[in-house]
Amino acid sequence: MSKLLIEDKEVVIPGQILAEGMDYLPSNGAIREGDNIISTSMGVVSLSGRLIKIIPLTKRYVPQIGDVVVGFVKDLTYSSWFIDIGYSNDAVLSMKDATSDFIERGADLTQYFSHGDYMVAKIANVTKTKAVDITMREPGLKKLYGGKIIEVNPARVPRIIGKQGSMIKIIKDSTGCMITVGQNGIIWLKGPDLKNELIATEAIMRINECSYTQGLTEQTEAFLKERTGGKQHGVHQEA
Repeated sequence: MSKLLIEDKEVVIPGQILAEGMDYLPSNGAIREGDNIISTSMGVVSLSGRLIKIIPLTKRYVPQIGDVVVGFVKDLTYSSWFIDIGYSNDAVLSMKDATSDFIERGADLTQYFSHGDYMVAKIANVTKTKAVDITMREPGLKKLYGGKIIEVNPARVPRIIGKQGSMIKIIKDSTGCMITVGQNGIIWLKGPDLKNELIATEAIMRINECSYTQGLTEQTEAFLKERTGGKQHGVHQEA
């Protein structure tokens, strides 16, 4: 007879027995050993019918094609920029993927992106040798001006964004901040004033630290209502 030994959203450790019997199936972060399903990582249980999945509490960012990321210019050559995206290898942004402008050979590339500039980009390719290419040639990808940068655990990004963007929308509407969440755990935000930027930052960090708490959406709404006095802001726009 099969037996489930854990509950949904329970924190488990590597080697912990999650279920006995053949009625349950292991997914990410879990394996079958004989009649038992065993956790292979520390994380939070996610149950979906008979499927048992472990969502890691912490993880390092590993680029996937199509990921939208936030990064900054670490170095540049005569034909490309090297972008720090929080991965073991810097991503490469070539001239053809940076702009539709014709750039003459030997031109000063700092007129487009200079050391320390932040940007929103998309992962265009990842090779077997872990080389990463990014692009800026799609809508919404751009250089970022001003604002502030927050770094969170990449494993928390889905919770910070929320289902269909619901959680981040709550923060935007309450603070009037423009917010871009990179899949690499780097977040850029810019608000109408310092106060609202600080409130948005605190709300995001609360989610980062308590992402698997029950009722987190309601807690976040209550926190924002208390800190803003219940005011709703239109999202701040660039001048």
